[in-house]
Amino acid sequence: MNGPGDTDEPHDISGAGEAFIVSDLGNDPAWQACLSRASALPFRFVAAWPLRGAGGEQLGSLCLLDHAPRELAPAERASLDDFARVIAALAAQESIIEAQRAPSPAEAMLLEELESLRARERLLALAIAGSGTGIWDRDVVAGEIRYSTGWKAMLGYAADEVSNRIEDSYQRLHPDDLDYVKATMQAHFEGRTEQYEVEHRIRCKDGSYKWICSRGKVTARDDEGRALRMIGTTTDVTSMHQMAERLRESASLVTNLTNEVPGLVFQCRRTPNGHMSLPYASAGIAEIYELEPAQVAAHARAIEALIHPDDLEAYRASFAASAATLAPWHLEYRVCLPRQGLRWRQGDAKPQRLADGVIVWHGFITDVTERKCIEAELQEFATTDGLTGLANRRHFMMRLEAQLALLRHADSVGNPGHVGHGSAAVLMCDLDHFKSINDRFGHAVGDEALRHFAGILRTHLRAGDVAGRIGGEEFALLLGGADLDGACTVARRIQDCIARAPLAAAAGGVPLTVSIGVTQMSAGDPSVEAALSRSDSALYRAKKGGRNRIECA
Repeated sequence: MNGPGDTDEPHDISGAGEAFIVSDLGNDPAWQACLSRASALPFRFVAAWPLRGAGGEQLGSLCLLDHAPRELAPAERASLDDFARVIAALAAQESIIEAQRAPSPAEAMLLEELESLRARERLLALAIAGSGTGIWDRDVVAGEIRYSTGWKAMLGYAADEVSNRIEDSYQRLHPDDLDYVKATMQAHFEGRTEQYEVEHRIRCKDGSYKWICSRGKVTARDDEGRALRMIGTTTDVTSMHQMAERLRESASLVTNLTNEVPGLVFQCRRTPNGHMSLPYASAGIAEIYELEPAQVAAHARAIEALIHPDDLEAYRASFAASAATLAPWHLEYRVCLPRQGLRWRQGDAKPQRLADGVIVWHGFITDVTERKCIEAELQEFATTDGLTGLANRRHFMMRLEAQLALLRHADSVGNPGHVGHGSAAVLMCDLDHFKSINDRFGHAVGDEALRHFAGILRTHLRAGDVAGRIGGEEFALLLGGADLDGACTVARRIQDCIARAPLAAAAGGVPLTVSIGVTQMSAGDPSVEAALSRSDSALYRAKKGGRNRIECA
């Protein structure tokens, strides 16, 4: 079998006859008499290589078909010629074996493996032919390197126009890439890298340069670990580098356009000692921060002076975290601007650590004030009772779920008495005789009574407590960190307050009273509904006992 360094012409195939190739059966003059039949065939392109044995006997044919017309590129033709030679040699060998004797079971197994190998070789050959990849084999000791015909065709050379001398191969490298390629190769020879991989420029036959990617690996070493043989592939990546150049040109164009983009396009630098500056800021900084680029080029303190005091710590911490982990920076924060007043900003940027330890972000800051206002309105709509302004039933239940989770966590870590986490109370409140108020004074007065009671509840809420209207004239309170005695104290204060502050309606003062059921929520509750059920039962007893009462469960 001929090796990858042979320099035979593509049509001189040992063991295979001259290739028969028809690019388009429908348009080939030799097929004019058979056009009607050819048009019915499922293919238009055909290429065939006769395969012959050592004595010239016909062994078969290697055929390549395509449903569409096509032309074989020189590299494809060269690879298929090589492949036909391999198949012819294998077929001849198999013919000799079959002629000598019938295979034994072991030989049959070997032949099966051989067929599998041939199938893999066929797939590999087709893949190589279509990928523009060449193969090389370097003898390190002899200073020679052999190239496949496909490798030579990739650079425009015929099979006999490239020598095997390694010195000649270095002459084809671009002068600016020579030292880099040699150093990378030597590093792999010395075992400092797992494989050899390098992208560089190489001169073609016509004098032009292509970008190629070469990958290889030492396959044999002597007893002292010195490299003896190395095999690899070379792929044409010129189009990728051309694309990269176009991208660089596009980046320059984008830079010229950023001043026209709403928002701030910026580059931010943070030195190891924490000093921050914006070497580049687009014209959008005037709208985002009401500043000029020159005001932040050397130091970013002018920006920090505009950050809302409640958001400044989070602003600084977000940059510090991004610098430490090189995670993308993302933050929504408020600014207080001289002209625009309070506004919301959203910043996004990707960090990069430089060799000197400086962190550089490239990113974008936009005005999201309108979106934040819409979000706030939607949040209020989704969580608030429209009549009283208290939490609606859905939001109140969510707060109960969160409180129960805290209780269970405190119990699991053995700290059930931790204030705010290990105890809580639920109060169910019902305005007494509310239906009579509606019937006597009208629904407008009834609604005013509900709002009046909601206002009283708000005056008794601490930070972290929540009051909600859960239906009709029923209200509920969640008192985090409260035990049963503390909750009853709050209930009495609510009753006293509503007794001293009757509803001032158009029809005169309308006295109000309230019945309250109180229960302690515990980590052992199977659900929030269990606590609500107990407080509801206590409320029922309070109403049944004459109303304007407090009962515990």
